[in-house]
Amino acid sequence: MYSLSDFDFNLPQERIAQFPLPDRSASRLLHLDGEQIIDRQFADILDLLQPGDLLVMNNTRVLKARFFGTKESGGKVEALVERVLDNRTVLAQVRASRSPLAGTKMRLADAFDVTVGERAGEFFTLHFDADVFDLIEAHGRLPLPPYIEHDADSFDENRYQTVFNKVPGAVAAPTAGLHFDEPLLEKLKAKGVNFAYVTLHVGAGTFQPVRHEKLADHQMHTEWYTMPQETVDAVRATRAAGRDVVAVGTTSLRALESASQGGQLEAGSADTALFITPGYQFKTVTRLITNFHLPKSTLLMLVSAFAGYEEIRKAYAHAIANEYRFFSYGDAMLLTTNNKE
Repeated sequence: MYSLSDFDFNLPQERIAQFPLPDRSASRLLHLDGEQIIDRQFADILDLLQPGDLLVMNNTRVLKARFFGTKESGGKVEALVERVLDNRTVLAQVRASRSPLAGTKMRLADAFDVTVGERAGEFFTLHFDADVFDLIEAHGRLPLPPYIEHDADSFDENRYQTVFNKVPGAVAAPTAGLHFDEPLLEKLKAKGVNFAYVTLHVGAGTFQPVRHEKLADHQMHTEWYTMPQETVDAVRATRAAGRDVVAVGTTSLRALESASQGGQLEAGSADTALFITPGYQFKTVTRLITNFHLPKSTLLMLVSAFAGYEEIRKAYAHAIANEYRFFSYGDAMLLTTNNKE
């Protein structure tokens, strides 16, 4: 049985990537093949995938979800949209000296008013008087992760989105997908690698620390996903052919595994709070492309479950010693599961 302290490690501050590289596919790739660690470039993924393999990508689009504003009393507030409920309503984190009261208004970005509704746990319901997506796109700010120390600019607005983003709704990027550019995608298609898509809207909870030493006491944040029937069909055909189902990122993996909890992959939309820790039996995904994750994070636990606890610890130690770049704007890993049903 593992506990929280088992997933701690010392990461030098200079290993945290603050900016993306000029070219998306110029990142390094740590290839963990069983116990073997191989240093590669991300563009080598073209040689590491075979015709008939299936890349499953998360096509969510990051919202400009951060707002600064004022309450009716004049007090300052910061709001971070967590989830769009409908085209006039969102759930949001609200930071203020005093929590806003239901029925009061807040002016955001000095551009429009929202009405505060009922509380929903740690979140506030905010009611917009016009289309949520239009107002967010026009007046919001891109919410970079808390460990990135600069405010988002126009370069971030491009590079903190995947080139295949389609469905707005996330407040954090599915970062493994950031390494793919159009030329690399075209080369993969020409080789015979197949593509399928899921939508999982990454929430701000992805950055929340695990506070309980006993992992079973951790309450996982929920995220909304959609599993299209065409993706289900592609996965089934891939597995029938004996080829690999490769999740691009932990978000794609969580969507695939969440939709497989009945024993086989099923189409549909749902909330997921799936918490994957060592001992989990993977039902659908056989390989994973992922970035490097924070100490004590649920995502580090997930990759440890996928590729092996000791294997991941050794790979991370190798990455730190060899100056890989960590987190959202950092380098990538290619993992193969050693734990599958």
